[in-house]
Amino acid sequence: MANKIQIFEKQPVRAIWDEENEKWWFSVVDIITILTESVDPAAYWRKLKQRLKEEGNETVTNCHGLKMFATDGKMRLTDVADVEQLCGIKKGQEFAVLTDVITQAWSGKTVKQYKQYKGLKTESLRDNMTNLELVLNMLAEATTTEISKEKNPETFAENRKIAQQGGKIAGNTRKEIEAKTGKKIVSPLNAKNVLSIK
Repeated sequence: MANKIQIFEKQPVRAIWDEENEKWWFSVVDIITILTESVDPAAYWRKLKQRLKEEGNETVTNCHGLKMFATDGKMRLTDVADVEQLCGIKKGQEFAVLTDVITQAWSGKTVKQYKQYKGLKTESLRDNMTNLELVLNMLAEATTTEISKEKNPETFAENRKIAQQGGKIAGNTRKEIEAKTGKKIVSPLNAKNVLSIK
């Protein structure tokens, strides 16, 4: 395998040509750097990889570790992926962002804030919602899906706008219920709390 440096949008991307399989392998961290402009792309990739694994995304499972030249000139093990996998990573990242937009629009919290509020670490947020939280979350997702079917968005920005709209409709429903009951729906209760109460 031969190490090369490709240039994409004026940014260097480390790549290796695999003669046996006749495909290019690209450094995932270098791609993440371009897609996110993160100040710490390696940490960003670790977090994204963890999130994708939790969601059962096989893109991460299929990533390989190959030796590439690091910035210090030494050969180091680096996560690499081919073009199809990199598209999957980007899609996984976009899905995570849209989930965040929907959640914040209906609940007033990002997924991270919501999980912290419930005292969750690696546990699934959905599995730790109360019945009303779950119903509103499903309403937000279903509404977003229906709007998306009608609008046929073509860009990520359009998808994001629709996610905001779907989440907001469920958010308005949440506010109406809270106004009638006098109780907050977004709750710090999690599955452990509910089981201990029973």
